[in-house]
Formats: sequence, structure tokens, C-alpha cells
Amino acid sequence: MITIKNANLTIAREPLLAPFGFKGGYVNELWQTIVSMEDLEGNIGVGLGVQSILWSDPKVYKRWGNERGNLFMNEITSHALMAARNTSFTTPMDMLDPLAAQAYEYADRVWDGDPLRATFALNALVPVDHAAWMLLGHQSPGSRFIDLIPEAYRSVLSARHDRLACTPVVSYGMTEADVKALLDEGYFVLKIKLGSDPNQDGDPEKMLAWDIHRLTEIHRIAGSRTCMHTDHGKIAYYLDINGRYERKELLWRLLDAAERSGAIEHILLVEEPFPEHVRVDVSDLPVRVAGDESVHDEKDALERIQMGYGAMALKPVAKTMSVSLRVAKLAGEHGIPCFCADLTANPIMVDWNKNLAAHLPPVPGLSMGLIESNGKQNYVNWEVMKEKHPMPDGSWINAKDGQFRLLPEFYAHSGGLFGGSEYS
Repeated sequence: MITIKNANLTIAREPLLAPFGFKGGYVNELWQTIVSMEDLEGNIGVGLGVQSILWSDPKVYKRWGNERGNLFMNEITSHALMAARNTSFTTPMDMLDPLAAQAYEYADRVWDGDPLRATFALNALVPVDHAAWMLLGHQSPGSRFIDLIPEAYRSVLSARHDRLACTPVVSYGMTEADVKALLDEGYFVLKIKLGSDPNQDGDPEKMLAWDIHRLTEIHRIAGSRTCMHTDHGKIAYYLDINGRYERKELLWRLLDAAERSGAIEHILLVEEPFPEHVRVDVSDLPVRVAGDESVHDEKDALERIQMGYGAMALKPVAKTMSVSLRVAKLAGEHGIPCFCADLTANPIMVDWNKNLAAHLPPVPGLSMGLIESNGKQNYVNWEVMKEKHPMPDGSWINAKDGQFRLLPEFYAHSGGLFGGSEYS
């Protein structure tokens, strides 16, 4: 049993190289949260988080903007830390539920508007959850990540990949030259952000026209490239609509356009096309649809599976490792593949994702596991942040030819997760 004695919180504001466009908006910096929790034996667990206001609830971003929105999420994390003091847990999964309930209740009370998305509170709890996993690691020195996972969840983590497909993001503002550069570096799965609001007037027809043009443009650049890591031998497209399509008919029109251009056979996944309140069956669509923001727990995952969703995006860096494990278990029991998506995570947080992705069966169509990582593309201080990693020179840290290599040392050290870092 682990009991929390003390807890502290600091933040670091990290600028981005250029405005990062998704969900119809843009951000130019991301706040990093650093949480430390001390147990009764004096062990200290350090957990990191990246606050993504626009991703976790666009209502907050629209009403309060990036500055006030980030302060709000930081207040939620601070409230959860106060609640965590003097609490005891066997695994972080035991601790998360009561903290999540308190965090959401506090956040909803402060917000005093339309109900907040549960993802907003989960985003705030990521560093707390990661710090708790760190403390669990201190209880069993030398244990690997997989050894700390409760037995009931290990059956769905049966893989042990020696490679992961590293997926960069193609955001709204990326140019043709930028996309070509990614392909020239060897990336073979492109995460393409759709759902733009080109005139900032909320017009769905303009959005769809922009999306069709964008996908057609990227296909013109990438469509003729070959790849040995996909079943069809071509570059794979992972379309992220971020819940921007209010009607299924819009998605059908996008896919019809993709059929005409020849892009549809390249589509590996279509992630979160609809807002979470739109519940429609997608089993008749000619693509694999993945749930992301709409999935906050096992109940949500089951609802999406029953609607025909064929994959789940797990986000230890955005919705906590504890929630991710629960969703992975439920999905695995229904034969639904999972992969790990990013939140413009820093290098240490990427390795939290990497440890989970390393044990997930591959998404059909790929010869290896799948993980999104776009921090290197976006942070001004990426190299400085990387030096804070406990093992910055690890063979798994940098992608090469669009892949993370997971040699035995990665598994032996759990990607360096439980070592001391400059954040400690």
C-alpha cells in the first residue's frame, strides 16, 4: 500500500515553432505540468503532463482563450493533488477514480457553463497518474513497466514489438515541401488533420471543401510512394477529424472524394469524425473508424464498438495510463485493435506512450505497432527537453526511417521511465 504524504506542482510554458492548427483553431504554446508526490517512505514520483485546452474541450478555448484556459486546467491539477494527500492506494488505478470524480466536480463548478467534457479533467490528471505509477515502480526496484501492470490487464498486452511506426502530424499549416520532407525522412504513416474552419465562420460546407482539397493535395504528393511496412505497399493515411463533422453525410462525401482521387485505399484509420454526442452506426463505411476524444472509460469504448468503431486511440499522455489500460482491456476482449496517439508530448511522455504501444497488437494493415509522436515537429526546445530524459541517448529515443527501434535495452529499462530526470 502506498500513502501520499506530500505533493507539489510546477509548470513550464513551452513555445511552438509555428501555430499548430487542429479542431478549427490554433495554439502557439503548450503548458507542461510537473507533479511530484512523496510517499511515507520518502520515495518521490515525478509525473509530467501537457495541457491541451483546445483538444480537451474547445468550449474552454473559445470562451477563455489559451492563457485563462491553461490556468483553469492547472487549478484542476492542483485541486486533485490536494485531494491526493494522505490517500493510500495499491495501484494507481485504485487512486484515479475518486480523484477523477473530485476533479470533474470541481472543474464543472468553476466552469459554470455547459457541462465540461470529461477529457478536460482527465487531461489535468495525467501528471498525477504518472507520478503514482512512478511511486509504484519505486516499490519494486528493477521492475519493468509490464511487471507493474495488474495481472487482469496483461493478457491484452501480449505483443513485444521490435519496431513501432512513428506517425508525424500533418497539421493545417504544413506546406507541400513540409509533407515531402516527412516522406523523404522515411515516415510511412501520415496523421492528417482535417476539420478546418478556413474562414472562421463555422460553415460545414467550406470545411468539407477544404478537407477534400487537403486530402487530394497530400495524396498527390504521397500517393505514388512505395512502402514495405504496409500490407498494400503504399503510404498509409490516418485521418484525424477531431469530432468536427456533425453529420455522417459529410464523412460519406469526404470518402466519396477519396474514392475518386484514389486516396481511399491508403486510409488506415479515420479517427473521431463526429462530436461525442453524435451516436451513429459506422459499420457500413469502407474505412476503419477509431474512437478518441469520445472514449473516457470502458463504457464509452463499448458504446463505440457497438456502433461499429474498429479501433481505439489510447492516450496515456492525455487521458492517463490508468484509463488507457482499462480501455485497452475492454477493446482487446472484443477483438478491437488499439494504438497510442500523441498530445504533442515531451520526450519523457512519449516513452510512456511507447511502453504501452510496444505491447499492443498491430493495427491491421501494418507490420508493427503504431504510435503518434509530433513533439519534435512542434516544440522550439525539443532538444533541450530531450536532454532532461533519464536516458536521452537511448537507442529508442529518436525515430529513424519512420520507426522507433525497440531493442532489448528498451524493455530492460522500460524506456528509462523510472530513472531520475532533470524534472526530479
